Amino acid sequence: MNANASVLLAGRVLMALLFAYFGYLKLMNFGGSVGYFTKWEFPLPQAAAVLAVIFELGGGLLLIVGWKTRWVAWLLALYVVIATAVAHRFWSYEAAQAFNQTSHFFKNVSIIGGLLYIAAVGPGRISVDKA
Repeated sequence: MNANASVLLAGRVLMALLFAYFGYLKLMNFGGSVGYFTKWEFPLPQAAAVLAVIFELGGGLLLIVGWKTRWVAWLLALYVVIATAVAHRFWSYEAAQAFNQTSHFFKNVSIIGGLLYIAAVGPGRISVDKA
């Protein structure tokens, strides 16, 4: 195993942990997840919570093992774009919350960048895809 393969694995797994962990939390507190999507006035909050669990937990686990990595990275990037547009519109918050939401907005922009990098480079040799 060379250093490049190890670094690609580490980067992929570290990115995936974010999604897998929060997807698991959404699943374990499904009622709270539905409440969160209700707060954002999603028309079908229960369906939105199911999709969030699928994308986050499922996508995170797929990234960890490196299966369909490029596709998963693209889908997660799209998911984060939507989540950011819905929940972190820092320009619409009062001053007390604007900084916090600005931080979340740019954190998500960075996550999108990392996912695009994974989509472009692929999973590396240490993966189910072995690309």
